[in-house]
Amino acid sequence: MQFRSLLAGSAMLALLAGCASGPTDQGEDAGMTASQTNYQGTLPCRNCDGIDLDVTMMGEEMSAPEERTFTLNATYRNHPQTPPDENYEGNWEVLSGTPSDPDATVYELTPNGDGQIYYFQRINERTLELIDPERRRFENGEMLQLQRQ
Repeated sequence: MQFRSLLAGSAMLALLAGCASGPTDQGEDAGMTASQTNYQGTLPCRNCDGIDLDVTMMGEEMSAPEERTFTLNATYRNHPQTPPDENYEGNWEVLSGTPSDPDATVYELTPNGDGQIYYFQRINERTLELIDPERRRFENGEMLQLQRQ
């Protein structure tokens, strides 16, 4: 729950301040299958040194909906209240287009049970960027990017 508040605050801070992935050769290197992709990055945090985000997406765009799953783990760096790590699981969908780019690919990650829906725009083969629910990019969006591992 606190992650959502910090995420919203981080997104607002970024606003005020300023993926399709198919099979890969990297599966064997990282101990991952061709249909499992991992993205990591650190989001800004108003009250701490950052929020380390680790997202693993299983399945492919053409997989059956029940085979497109994800895990999302958030860890706070040097937060004064030392909140526990947050861990979510759920399913992801592929959405087409954003208000500024009708050809953009957007991933919608919906956690099981309670939890906020997350939207990530595929920037390129290796980068996802957190965007708002209206599928708009934030100013200084590079601060909200995850890199493929």
